[in-house]
Amino acid sequence: MSGTNVWTRSRERMRRFPELFAQCSGEAAAYGKCVTATTTGRQELRKDLCGKEFDALKTCFVTAAKKGVK
Repeated sequence: MSGTNVWTRSRERMRRFPELFAQCSGEAAAYGKCVTATTTGRQELRKDLCGKEFDALKTCFVTAAKKGVK
């Protein structure tokens, strides 16, 4: 049996998260601003309010992750 298991792979992905996040800082900032703007006061965040910004962030993460695959 191999020493690599699901937990080892998960930990490795989590270690890469700061690097991926740094590559997508613009998209992350735009999503954060949208969430902040739509949840002022007592408003709750509702599904798809910031969908466009979330999709841009997700696309950036996926692209950055694919570039880093060895």
